[in-house]
Amino acid sequence: MLTSDQRTALADRLRTAERDRVPIPPLIEQFPELTPEDAYEIQLVNIRRRLADVDVVGHKVGLSSRVMQQMMGVDEPDYGHLLSDMRLSEHEPVRTSRYLVPRVEVEVGFVLGADLPGDDCTEADVLACTEALVPAIELIDSRIADWKISIGDTIADNASSAGFVLGAPRTRPSELDVRAIEATLWQDDDRVAQGRSDAVLGDPTTAVAWLARKVAGYGVRLRAGNVVLPGSCTKAFDAVSGSCFRADFTTEDGPWGSVSLTFTQEGTDSGHDSATPGTDSGVSGAITGGTGGGR
Repeated sequence: MLTSDQRTALADRLRTAERDRVPIPPLIEQFPELTPEDAYEIQLVNIRRRLADVDVVGHKVGLSSRVMQQMMGVDEPDYGHLLSDMRLSEHEPVRTSRYLVPRVEVEVGFVLGADLPGDDCTEADVLACTEALVPAIELIDSRIADWKISIGDTIADNASSAGFVLGAPRTRPSELDVRAIEATLWQDDDRVAQGRSDAVLGDPTTAVAWLARKVAGYGVRLRAGNVVLPGSCTKAFDAVSGSCFRADFTTEDGPWGSVSLTFTQEGTDSGHDSATPGTDSGVSGAITGGTGGGR
């Protein structure tokens, strides 16, 4: 385990990398003893700093496929926070220059209509408390050079999260089979990937239930209104300036909906600068016991 000063120093390095758009070497090169517990505490250092200016609006689950877990040498997913300044819009292009090596992932998002239980949360609880399922694209990015990440690196780096956009459709879980949603990702006019929602631990609700139980250990509850991104249906693709990504979703009953994200090099975009400096503030609500917010 690292000391508090060492954790803060590593959080500072990640914060500077995000602010200056200059990647850093993997954290485990300097601290090979870095544990997942250390990494979550490092993540929280930077989340707390940002809460002076933004709110936690949800969480994302990463490493939600068995293949990725095996590659990382772990037996469970990881998670990060979704913040209010990470919301993106389908109707405004996103500047790639705000990020280091951004990538897009296709997800079936959950919008909670009621608070989830904590330690004993089940898939049935997730379905009962979900107000709507929604097409989503997550924007991921790594402050670690060349995406050479270990499990400790990515957890400390907020699970490589950078942004998200939600599509228009809102559907109650009772109206479709969340395990059987087909997803097709287009880059401009080219179909680049196809996947299915059960690529996420066999059932995306399993990932959300895991998340609720995991964050309960940190005194956090997933609250009504939160967005949860349970993991990607496809592999990630580099977000190239000038390109448009569109994810089309289909259920057993036919087309469900779509969501898109366009990238540009310059100009006004749909997000705010996620590296705007913040100060430590009252986070007992959002991080340590109140409103809690795939790679």
